[in-house]
Parts: sequence; structure tokens; C-alpha cells
Amino acid sequence: MRIWIDLTNSPHVLVMRPVIERLRADGHDVRVTARDFAQTIELCERLQVDHTPIGHHRGERLAAKLGGLASRSTALVRWALADVRAADDTRFDIALGHGSNDVSIAAATLRIPSSTMFDYEWASVQHHINCRLARAVVVPDAIGPERLQPYGADGKIRSYPGLKEEYYLADFAPDPAILVELALAAERPLVVIRTPPEVSLYHRFANDLFAEVLARAREAAASEGVQVVVLPRTADQRAELGGVPGFVVPPHAIDAQSLIAHADLVISAGGTMNREAVALGAPVYTTFEGRLGAVDERLIAEGRLRKLTDPTALSFAKRPPAAVLPRTRRDPGVLVDLLLSPLTALESQ
Repeated sequence: MRIWIDLTNSPHVLVMRPVIERLRADGHDVRVTARDFAQTIELCERLQVDHTPIGHHRGERLAAKLGGLASRSTALVRWALADVRAADDTRFDIALGHGSNDVSIAAATLRIPSSTMFDYEWASVQHHINCRLARAVVVPDAIGPERLQPYGADGKIRSYPGLKEEYYLADFAPDPAILVELALAAERPLVVIRTPPEVSLYHRFANDLFAEVLARAREAAASEGVQVVVLPRTADQRAELGGVPGFVVPPHAIDAQSLIAHADLVISAGGTMNREAVALGAPVYTTFEGRLGAVDERLIAEGRLRKLTDPTALSFAKRPPAAVLPRTRRDPGVLVDLLLSPLTALESQ
């Protein structure tokens, strides 16, 4: 089969990497397009995901996002048509994305069946497009179908158990080289902090709680010898935080998963890094101030994720080895089967 996968944000590279590898190992012709946003292109290069860069993020305002959606979807259509011509008119059998509106629109324009995947149900603008255009909506089983019905997902929902991170980290082993790369000392406390997704439609407001976290972390770096690694999402965040005394701000995409595995504490305003910490057994707090999704609700109820309310009470002590929780590793083949389910349905008709 000829399969098209589109990547529009950094976490999508991580999620789709084992899917791409599994599909190619099975002999499928997989083509990947990627948007220049955050660390998406860098991660493709670091993880050796062959890709064609197409388009870039147009900004956080709704009008800019809509303009970017139209422009990039059109560019994807042109690219797909050119790719088909280069492949002797062999059209794509299916298009896959993790929350990519662009590929859903482009695939629908070209009458290619598509599957979409996500694990946060309240990005309503995105889901009203993807769920209506895609033939399969692949989500964690924590998200009940009643939360997806308003998006037109009835009859399309394909649920998987656990966290998506437990699938793409199934073959992961932490690499201590990350400590050397960032000049970190293994014997000193290590805190990893991820900034808020300021450009996301569902997280437009300033996160005052996160500002308090940064202040507490800066204090701990100065007075307690705590090593604080801050992972920004955008170039502007990197420029602003890179000048803060006591903060280590990597200048490019790094092996963040190994860093998390070695961390004594993770604090993140987003979702993916929180769940990576859970999957890797690291203690983690969320400072997300948007509407909690079903996945985080379940993790908080189970005590695997904690919601931070008072940054001044944070303790940055070293965690003993016994504090590392056991890992759950899941087969990425499950995600492959769910994503390809529209083709399976066609074959059975």
C-alpha cells in the first residue's frame, strides 16, 4: 500500500515514528510530510524520519490559523498530486495524521480515505474538521464516545487502552548521554520544566501558575543547587528563558525522553510530556489551566499525575531508585491496525 502520514507538531513525530517503522517493515510505501513548527523538523531529522517539509505555523490568532490551514492544505494537495505522478499514477491508499487538519482536508479533496488520532478532546475547532472528514477517529479508551459525538465521530471511534506514550516508548531505553550533553551532574537534583502551549487555541490565556513555578525553580537553582532544565516550545520562549540565571535551556531538539527518565521531578503545562513522565515512571505535576481532558482526569484520579496548586510547596529533592514506578509497554501494532481500519472495512464490504 501507499500510505501518507502528515506531521504538524513535535509530539506527532514521536507518536508516528513506530507506526512509520512498522508500516515500512511490512513493505508499505510510506511518504511523510512535516510542518515547520516547534521542533517537528528537528525531531524528524534526529529520529531519522524521512520527510518532505511543507508549510509553517502562521501564528496564534484564529484568522492566521485559518489562513495557514487553507494555504498548507492546498500545498499538500499539490504535493500529493505530484507524488502520485512520480509514482506512475499510483494513488495513496490512505492518509494518516495525529490531529492534522491539513491532511484531513487535503485527503478529502483528493478522495483519499483518512484516519485521525488525538488524545485531548477539547480542541473543538480541530476536531470539528478532523472527525467529520476522517473515516476513523483513533483515541484512548479514557475518552468516552459522548465527548466526541458533537464532532461527528459517531461510528468512527477506534479506542485503544492506556496512553499513546506507552506505545511509542515501548522500545525506549533511557540514554545517560543526555546528562553529558547538557553538562548535568547525576548526583544533583534534576527538574525538567515544559512551557505552556501559548499558540494553541485551547490555551490562549497567560498561565500565572507557571510563572510562579519558574520563580520557585530559579530560587531552588540559586539556593539549593537544583539543576533546572526548561524545554521551550517556540523560539521566542527559548530567547526569553535562555537568559535566566540557573536555567539550562537547550538550543535545539534533544532526547527529552531520556532527560525525563533521569529527572527527579517533571513539571509541564502541556499534555504529552506529562504523560511521557507517567509512562516512564517519573513523578510529574501538571500546571495546565485549560479544560482537563479525560486522559488527565483518569491519571489524576489514579494518582499517577498531580495537579499543582502551590508552587512554593514544591520539593526538588533527589528521588530514591525505589521511587521509580514500573513501566507499561504496549505494542504499536495496535495503533497501526486502528489507523488502517478504514481499509479493512472496505475490504470486508
